[in-house]
Amino acid sequence: MRHIDTLVIGAGQAGLAMSHCLSQRGVAHVVIERGEVANSWATERWDSLRLLTPNWQSRLPGYAYEGDDPDGFMSMTDVVSYLRGYAAQGTMPIESRTRVLSVIAEGQGYRVSTNRGDWLCRNVVMANGACAVASTPKMAAALPVGLAQVTLLAYRAPRQLRKGGVLVVGASASGVQIASELAQAGHAVTISAGHHIRMPRNYRGRDIQWWMDRSGVQDQGIGDVDNITRARSVPSLQLVGDANIPLMDFNHLQGLGCTITGRLAAVRDGVALFSGGLANACALSDLKMRRLLRSFDAFAQETGVAGLSPPEHICATALPQRPDLSLDLTSGAIRTVVWATGFRPDFSWLKMPVFDRKGQLLHDEGRVADGLYVLGQPFLRKRKSALIDGVGDDAIILSDQIARRSHQMVA
Repeated sequence: MRHIDTLVIGAGQAGLAMSHCLSQRGVAHVVIERGEVANSWATERWDSLRLLTPNWQSRLPGYAYEGDDPDGFMSMTDVVSYLRGYAAQGTMPIESRTRVLSVIAEGQGYRVSTNRGDWLCRNVVMANGACAVASTPKMAAALPVGLAQVTLLAYRAPRQLRKGGVLVVGASASGVQIASELAQAGHAVTISAGHHIRMPRNYRGRDIQWWMDRSGVQDQGIGDVDNITRARSVPSLQLVGDANIPLMDFNHLQGLGCTITGRLAAVRDGVALFSGGLANACALSDLKMRRLLRSFDAFAQETGVAGLSPPEHICATALPQRPDLSLDLTSGAIRTVVWATGFRPDFSWLKMPVFDRKGQLLHDEGRVADGLYVLGQPFLRKRKSALIDGVGDDAIILSDQIARRSHQMVA
């Protein structure tokens, strides 16, 4: 049995930011990680993936990007190097290859059982990420036997897929990026799209993330939105970390030969059935995009931003006249289904009544219970909470709470 004031679970950007903040506040702690530092970035992302945020936006407490390409986008190798450099700079107390088995309340603190022994601690910070488990719908079990299925955690590159057609389910950033590279590799691609958010990479000569950062969109807090549950489930923007691709949208994909269909509603007798609401989904996405861009125009005018090109008009999403409503998955035309249907966190080891009826972790801006905290989840406190650029602000707030609690317990 080992004792520590605070145990941080996870050595990605959230866990490392928390470690830095706890060290600044003199709180004794250890970070435990199931793999190595930046494990998810190193082992669970596809080869060509780049961050959707520019390099200048890679900012953590006491650490920022200092390279010669601030407007570029980090590859996964770059992200791993960046985070491991952060960990080494602060000589953070990290124990790798340590997998959590259970967390239970004990006394005034918690017992954390791992494959390398147990810890007793006053505080636990769950910083193990929002993308631990690939989300796949129940209908995946209804797909024909023999049809290959690949999740976002398993996908690496087109070369791993069978020759032939691919159905990509999901049209947020991951779905459109994977569909694009599969089409360019020679696969016949059908992409099934429900709710999505279209967005240009650049607007009026500035990266879209510059606009979201400077106008305050990313700093919007829980009190600034009408429905926090809905805000936490907003899909990622249809973007790619490449300034040379102005729009990673359905127009781009159709130019590559992809077929666009509505949301996958069911699979019956080997046939995929799609919603007839594709046109409405695209119209709503275009409306939201234009509304946000107009808000940026207003911000620029009110604040006198200089050096901008004139306001731009982005053409509407082009749609097939009659989108397919079904697709025979037994014909051999489709050989693989890629489930680009998002991720969810993994708190299966947390043995406490802190979940709602849908299994979602309950928390108040990161505080789950006395001494139990979560960090790095979507819209934890702000819209940017799950981003590398956002975990730092949340870590500062929560580490202050941890320090006060620890000092009060000692006193």
